[in-house]
Amino acid sequence: MSPRIALFLLLALPALPATRTDAWAGSRTAPFRIAAENGNGGNLNINIIVRQVSFTPAVARVGDAVRIEVVVEDVDEGYRTIPSRILANGKPVAGQLFTFGSSKGSRIYRESFLWDTKGAAPGEYKIKADYFLWEDSSPFDNEMGVTQPLILVPAGAPFPDGKPGGGTATEKDPRWKGDRSGG
Repeated sequence: MSPRIALFLLLALPALPATRTDAWAGSRTAPFRIAAENGNGGNLNINIIVRQVSFTPAVARVGDAVRIEVVVEDVDEGYRTIPSRILANGKPVAGQLFTFGSSKGSRIYRESFLWDTKGAAPGEYKIKADYFLWEDSSPFDNEMGVTQPLILVPAGAPFPDGKPGGGTATEKDPRWKGDRSGG
């Protein structure tokens, strides 16, 4: 490259506007990254997996608190804090920040959520835990729904079929042996 061209590139290119649709670079769907940059904040591979979701009581009255327990495994590298959500029939009912990756190797995390059902309509609710993360190497396993619905009856009404309230509903990843302790 001639010194004139190099000087032109050195002076002219930084002066051009840097937007997602740079006129000189053409339209693109993602920001430009140099080859040495991996886009994960310096982490090589991030993979979290929702392994188990359970809630209790499985049959409750409107106004009761429902406790949702989620087991999440971090099987690769990476350190992040992401929002975690509990959905009931697709609507967020509980959430908190989830931080993972403080040490290398496989790690198990147990998260607890409380859903105050005051104001919820009686009926059946499908419960799902959602730990969505764009950078995850396998985002398909960042959420899990419980097959058995939560049954909410009106406050003061008898439970269905004369059975008592309570119980626990659990969904577990069939690939997980569940033999590692968590913190």
